[in-house]
Amino acid sequence: MQETISKTQDSQRAYVRVIDYIKQEIRIGNLHIGSRLPPERTLVEQLNVGRNSVREALRILEIMGTTVSTQGAGHFIAGNFENSLVETMSIMFLLKELSFQQVSQLRYAIEKHAFALSVENATSVDLAELQTIISRLDLGVSEEENVFLDKKLHYTIARASGNVLFVEILHALSDVMDRFIADLRMDIMSEEGRKRKLFAAHRRMVECIFEKDIPGGYAAVDEHFELVNERLEVRSKSVQI
Repeated sequence: MQETISKTQDSQRAYVRVIDYIKQEIRIGNLHIGSRLPPERTLVEQLNVGRNSVREALRILEIMGTTVSTQGAGHFIAGNFENSLVETMSIMFLLKELSFQQVSQLRYAIEKHAFALSVENATSVDLAELQTIISRLDLGVSEEENVFLDKKLHYTIARASGNVLFVEILHALSDVMDRFIADLRMDIMSEEGRKRKLFAAHRRMVECIFEKDIPGGYAAVDEHFELVNERLEVRSKSVQI
């Protein structure tokens, strides 16, 4: 019995050794996003571990979003961390350790700071894309297109901040909200008065980035989230998790 436990512990330590090795290779620059990992056999021989330990380590890294596997091509370093964030927060919802209001509060905090940084860091490409999004929103396109452009606007501002964490976390928060409260954005736009207010807030946010008007942009973000939280309060009461 003791021998079985010892072998199990050795196996656990072995897969951790594989993960630590790959982390070290990333740290020193031998591996980066897009790099192909050594074949399983090479890792087995190089690290003196079993094939099962290597496969377990690779499964864990893929769940984390660190690697991705391609049939017939092997395993590659990736940066798919949004998926692991989404799954973690989804489980937190199911365990009732997270509420819609908490998600909205985090989104609000991130988007407000992302706006301020975008005023400082937005490139000409970012500004051109924001202008294009706003002009398309003003054309009276379909509700589905408006929802797409709404998301794209917020992600573009987050990207313009220069902080990749803002982009990853906002994607994850949006995906979690969509998973548990379907069509929230569509609901906000379903009433003409709310739709006009939302468009005005979006337009003002973009104008304030061009004008480098941080207080004005903060006010626009506040107006946007007042609309979101109003509908979120209504919709969340009808959602059973």
